[in-house]
Amino acid sequence: MDAISTSVLFIVLLILIIISAYFSSSETAMMSLNRYRLRHLANSGHKGAKRATKLLERPDRLIGLILIGNNLVNILASAIATIIGIRLFGDVGVAIATGILTLVVLVFAEVTPKTVAALHPERIAFPSSFLLKGLLVVLSPLVKAVNFITGSFLRLLGIRSVKADDALSQEELRTVVHEAGALIPQRHQEMLLSIMDLEKVTVDDIMIPRNELYAINVNDDFKSINKQVIQSPHTRVLLYRDNIDDAVGFVHLRDALRLQSKGQFSKSSLLRAVKELYFVPEATPLNVQLANFQQNKERIGLVVDEYGDIQGLVTLEDILEEIVGDFTTSMITTPSEDINKQQDGSFLIEASINIRDLNKEMNWHFPIDGPKTINGLILEYLEEIPEPYTSMRLSGYPLEVIDVADNMVKTVRVIPQHYQAPKKKED
Repeated sequence: MDAISTSVLFIVLLILIIISAYFSSSETAMMSLNRYRLRHLANSGHKGAKRATKLLERPDRLIGLILIGNNLVNILASAIATIIGIRLFGDVGVAIATGILTLVVLVFAEVTPKTVAALHPERIAFPSSFLLKGLLVVLSPLVKAVNFITGSFLRLLGIRSVKADDALSQEELRTVVHEAGALIPQRHQEMLLSIMDLEKVTVDDIMIPRNELYAINVNDDFKSINKQVIQSPHTRVLLYRDNIDDAVGFVHLRDALRLQSKGQFSKSSLLRAVKELYFVPEATPLNVQLANFQQNKERIGLVVDEYGDIQGLVTLEDILEEIVGDFTTSMITTPSEDINKQQDGSFLIEASINIRDLNKEMNWHFPIDGPKTINGLILEYLEEIPEPYTSMRLSGYPLEVIDVADNMVKTVRVIPQHYQAPKKKED
């Protein structure tokens, strides 16, 4: 070292600081890359993205390479700075060199390059991946040795895998959708979140209950059948014999009207036009049923319980509306028709309304993991059929029973302005 001039040592020190800044920025840039954008660019043929993806397949090797290079450079820089300090200031120069080098390395080789790399990871990572790939080949034996030692230590700590896991949980994916901002329109965000919720919702949550089905008894007199066909609000009508559990099948009004136009409309011709029934087990998740509808080329199904009794009806349209919202005339009355706001701020509500629809319409929070209707919720809570004007508080909402008939609560009054959030149970 004595043969090397101080000016040359200054140049070498400057070069080492630049190399240290390169390793520091490369580390931050590689680890800050958006893995999903990186994968997209790599699949699109971007060479820098492909190199970075390959390096990130084994993050332990990449980090080992960068830290080996960075530490070698910093140690060498420290030694040269010490020599320069002794030459310029004597023995006290060691302390001076250490202080100045620490400040220089922090500012120019650590904080500044890492900040720039964090702000612009792709601009730094893609070009540097070319050099890192070459260095990984040259320093491979040393990297493998270091990784073997660190891997052994990690195994002692119970850590087995060293490969990056980019899989997102459902909640993390929700956060990604929410944080997308203007990149994904609000309407599309809602649709994506609704798709993820399909597995949490079952067919009996959205089905039309059996007591609200529009169906025709084929054992009625023909005039009554003809009138019901003409007045049907739906394009497909369920036919049954005396009891709805003895369902015959669905008939499309197009077929019935064609028979009428040809003067061939009769009970026998109507029965011949019936489409085969398609049954859906209750509690089937909507994502499963959507796939089943597609696989079986069906659009409508009867929901049955474990005993085979018909509980209601579900359609492809009902499932799609869970994703995109109401887009056609629904087969049941819409929530807004069952909800009437009063002058005092309370709401008169038909107790047969679906709780999920009510929550969605009013942004309320009645529980949906039990009964499907407000009537069912009240009966479960009271464990008896209430008298009119019975008051209670359900899930923080004051309710008053207004009308009871046919062993059912028909109408209730909800007073949302007196809502009190239920207290959480202590462990």
